[in-house]
Amino acid sequence: MYGVYSMSDPATTILAGIRIDGSRISVKMPTCTTDKVGTVEVYDSDSEKLLWRASGPRTPAGKRGVVTLWNADDFLKASSGTQPKTLPANLDISVTFAGSGDGTGDVFNIRKVKAARVPDGQYWTHGGARTAAQIDAQLGCHSST
Repeated sequence: MYGVYSMSDPATTILAGIRIDGSRISVKMPTCTTDKVGTVEVYDSDSEKLLWRASGPRTPAGKRGVVTLWNADDFLKASSGTQPKTLPANLDISVTFAGSGDGTGDVFNIRKVKAARVPDGQYWTHGGARTAAQIDAQLGCHSST
């Protein structure tokens, strides 16, 4: 399934974003102002092998869903795994929100993401390049002012 799924409503599809800048992989998961990211998990989508897990984002951006994968310094706790030299074909990235057990996730085809020309300040999504604000706005919990 492409697009972020809501754990409380799996039929709802909302786009998450990803950027690959050299070896740096960043994601933007949609959040409302009341949501705080608790845990991030990265899986090889094909083998379902857990590649990295981190919890307790230290930065305001991390708590709001902007996360650099395999950057343990940005979290209170992170698994010891390092980013694979060769990324799997598809990364399954999910977040769980602190205190609620709810969360979102998405599967990204790494070849498609690397081939995209995503402008600075934007993320690749299954629906085209979007800013962090555009990704969050899909949830309908942000004011338009």
